[in-house]
Amino acid sequence: MWDYTDKVKEYFFDPKNAGVLEEANAVGEVGAISCGDALKLMLAVDPETEVITAAKFQTFGCGSAIASSSALTEIIIGKTLEDALKISNQDIADFLGGLPPEKMHCSVMGYEALQAAVANYRGEEWQDDHEEGELVCKCFGVDAGMIERAVRANKLTTPEQVTFYTKAGGGCLTCFDKLEEVLASTNAAMVTEGLIMAEEAYRLGSVDPRQLKTKAKPGAAKPKTDIDQVMAKRPPTASAMPPASAVAAAPSLASTGRLTTVQKIRLIEEGLEEVRPFLKKDGGDCELIDVDGSNVYVKLSGACTGCQMASVTINGVQERLIAKLGMPLRIVPVS
Repeated sequence: MWDYTDKVKEYFFDPKNAGVLEEANAVGEVGAISCGDALKLMLAVDPETEVITAAKFQTFGCGSAIASSSALTEIIIGKTLEDALKISNQDIADFLGGLPPEKMHCSVMGYEALQAAVANYRGEEWQDDHEEGELVCKCFGVDAGMIERAVRANKLTTPEQVTFYTKAGGGCLTCFDKLEEVLASTNAAMVTEGLIMAEEAYRLGSVDPRQLKTKAKPGAAKPKTDIDQVMAKRPPTASAMPPASAVAAAPSLASTGRLTTVQKIRLIEEGLEEVRPFLKKDGGDCELIDVDGSNVYVKLSGACTGCQMASVTINGVQERLIAKLGMPLRIVPVS
């Protein structure tokens, strides 16, 4: 299991430069909450010297995303835009003392947000959103351009690495063929440019996509995520919600997947009522707004609004509702 560095934990538990920068004149936004990660980077740039005098961020994602976003702001404050643009996603990871391979996409998100913010300051168009025909991974909204940039910047040569750095292919895998094509063509170009050796380049058909979908054995323990690991050592500064095992088991009807819409909503409401007291202890609250298929729309209020730990709260609520209903759900916060 990856041993998270003290700096990752520090920048997760006590994020630097989190919040809204009122005087920002450069803003970069990448990702989407519906895809699991989103980052808004705000910069204050001196018009005469183009020095970044202040930087703040708002992010929705895992602990590594929060730590990476926070680290990015620390790195770029005091730098000119030109120097800031030289920063790579690996620089962000190195600043934190390293990130696990499967969390490198968090540092890539920071890199992309910085590029978008600088483009915004200069009045240029930053195409984070895919153009028609360019979208590769629908599950996480990753386009071919982002994959190519990640492959080139980090010299990626396997589909698994592409998933670690961009999340593309981390869902249903229907995008695997297109992901393969982008990786192979980019590697071929990198060989021509002398960036990698020919024997390192990925070739179409080298990997069976089924190998990337490993199924957990019945009864096997669920691998801990970075949130699980660091939260276990989190200082007792806030009330914790009960573990998923403490949530009332879903009725047999839920486990068979034959819930009616009314029954599903009722169980969701019951689940939220079970966790709301723990949120209220910290001055926050969570209210059900709507249910659309597997998407559960909730509104955070009180201390939960704008909190950098909001993503942890959402993940916790989601886990508990999944345990209660016995079916996959996605919690989507709305304002």
